[in-house]
Amino acid sequence: MSIHKTPIIRSAARLLALFFLKCTGWKIQGDPPDIPKYVMIAAPHTSNWDFIYALAISLVYRIDVLVMMKDAWFFWPLGPVFRWLGAMPINRRKAHNVVFQMVAAFHRRTEMILMVPPSGTRKKVLYWKTGFYHIANGAGVPIALGFLDYQRKIGGIGPIFHPTGNLDQDLKTIQKFYRDITGKNSCQSFQVPAVQNRQRGPSVS
Repeated sequence: MSIHKTPIIRSAARLLALFFLKCTGWKIQGDPPDIPKYVMIAAPHTSNWDFIYALAISLVYRIDVLVMMKDAWFFWPLGPVFRWLGAMPINRRKAHNVVFQMVAAFHRRTEMILMVPPSGTRKKVLYWKTGFYHIANGAGVPIALGFLDYQRKIGGIGPIFHPTGNLDQDLKTIQKFYRDITGKNSCQSFQVPAVQNRQRGPSVS
C-alpha cells in the first residue's frame, strides 16, 4: 500500500501537492500515458528536491510511480515512510542484477510505472547509465520522458519512446529531448551527458 492507493489520504495529498506546486511557482506540462506499464526517465537529476517535485507531480497525475533509491536510505524510521511514498530500496553494490530484477517485476505485474534517473547521481556526470533502457527493452515496455526544468519551473511527462533495440540510435533520439532542460544545480550551459554503453546497471538516487 502506497500513498497513491491509500483512500482519503491520496485525495488530500493531491490537493496538498497542487498547493505546493502553486506556491513554488511550478506548472505541469504533458499528460501521463494511458498504458499500464512503462519506464519513466527522471532527468536531469541534480538535487534531493527532485524527489519532492516528482512525488508532487505524480500525485497530481494520479499515477502510482515506483522510484528506485539506494538502500542506505531505508533505515528506521525513514524506510517505511519511503516505501509508502513509492520508493524501492536498491543495492547499488549489485547493480548488475537490478536490470534482471526489474524486468522480472514488470513481467509479474499487470501495472507498473518505474521511475529511473539515468545519471545515477545528483553530482555532475559525464555519462548517462543505460540501465533504464535495458529494463524497458527487456520488459517490452515503452519509455516515458519525464523531466523537471528548474529554469522554467515546469515539470511533467514528454513524449513516449518505444525502444527498437538499437541502443546508440535510440539514446541519441531520447537525449535530444533533454538538451534544453535545466536541472536545479545545472548551469545555463547544461549539456546532456554522453552515454556509457558498457554500463548496464540502472541508476538510483
